[in-house]
Amino acid sequence: MPVLLHTDILIFLLLAAVVAFALFARRREHLRAPWRQVGRSSIAMASLVVLGVYLSVGLLDSMHYRPSLPASEQGEAGGYSTEVLSVFDLLVTHLREMEEKTYSAPFAARLFVKETVEAADGAAERIYPRLVHGASHLENPERDRSADILATGTRAAFGGLVLWLGLSTLIIGLLARRRRCRLADAAAEILRNDTEFRWRPALLMMGACVMVICIVMALSFDYHVLGTDKVGEDVLYQTLKSVRTGLVIGTLTTLVMLPFAILLGIMAGYFRGWIDDVIQYLYTTLNSIPSVLLIAAAILILQVYLDDHAENFTSVVERADLRLLFLCLILGFTSWTGLCRYLRAESLKLREVDYVQAATALGSTHFAILGRHILPNVMHIVLITVVLDFSGLVLAEAVLSYVQIGVDPTMHSWGNMINSARLEMAREPVVWWSLSAAFLFMFTLVLAANLFSDTVRDALDPRLR
Repeated sequence: MPVLLHTDILIFLLLAAVVAFALFARRREHLRAPWRQVGRSSIAMASLVVLGVYLSVGLLDSMHYRPSLPASEQGEAGGYSTEVLSVFDLLVTHLREMEEKTYSAPFAARLFVKETVEAADGAAERIYPRLVHGASHLENPERDRSADILATGTRAAFGGLVLWLGLSTLIIGLLARRRRCRLADAAAEILRNDTEFRWRPALLMMGACVMVICIVMALSFDYHVLGTDKVGEDVLYQTLKSVRTGLVIGTLTTLVMLPFAILLGIMAGYFRGWIDDVIQYLYTTLNSIPSVLLIAAAILILQVYLDDHAENFTSVVERADLRLLFLCLILGFTSWTGLCRYLRAESLKLREVDYVQAATALGSTHFAILGRHILPNVMHIVLITVVLDFSGLVLAEAVLSYVQIGVDPTMHSWGNMINSARLEMAREPVVWWSLSAAFLFMFTLVLAANLFSDTVRDALDPRLR
């Protein structure tokens, strides 16, 4: 049975808006030109492939449903489970179900801690027990594990290479058909990197991503590639599930921030006078309050509501999703002031230019001037700020979850992983893989977003063109 969470609806509405804007900009040269400049950047195209991988995981994890109960448990009326899963959970069922007793290191065959077991002669001894799932197919993992990992990884790499060649041929074929040239000619242009869009770095990065995904997924059926945590849950599954949380924080917060920043910013700069004074007083007052205190207060208020109305939520996932949505709202409410300042300053300058003065002299209304002359000329600032703030919001979630005022503790997120890794780093020997996995995935996403946003900033800023 399909389940629509609040954040799922907003994510797909945002995706529809992006597609609509792409179709709208496709027919207008002045909107297409900056994005063609982005496409001519090798770094931007390679970063876009990485962002596409993260986005694919996030979208698959945003399609939720309730599985049907077994026939023996349905009864006469039938029924569905109260557990809410996603399409991504269905694709990685083996990761979700491969649970151990406690910590195990990456690619380990035994638990990370010793346990007391009774030997055949009745004596008690301390040993590292075998894992239930990790390397369970090997009779002697200490001897055969390395060779098995190498063989499985090699087969997966070859399969990934074949898959990449097939995808590349398909893309090159579509480009050749669009340009009405031979497949060999289109491939030669891509190899020379002599195309309008830099397809060579994009295809190479796609090949690297496909190879890594194939190798990791092939090994994940027999091993815990990134180890397990304190309760035995696979760390690779945790980090992949955390992708959606990071994307939701980075994108939905922007939707909350933009209306406040755009409306108040251009109104303050255009109308000036008492309107400007009121808006300046508003964002100055909001800036004087530490944002962490506002977020903590809002989350605590929501937590009281959730505890008092637990009967309104049929699953833990719906409860955690409401807290995530509320966190996006409060983050957006506390982060619009910076963009509002930029737009106010730009609007102060634009209201004095000749075409705005001419429109005023010809009797155009204020709202017509704001919609036709002011807003289009500040959109480059809006887009630049949006792409630059994305990575900052992803990092903000990690910090807030670390101080336990972020997402719900039951929700997978990089911040919760880092928070739970605090005590693990104090162990001897150190349990390092949870923190390292969260850092690696978050670092890759933020780096790709920053590299892509730098190119977008250069393309959209009219002062750099």
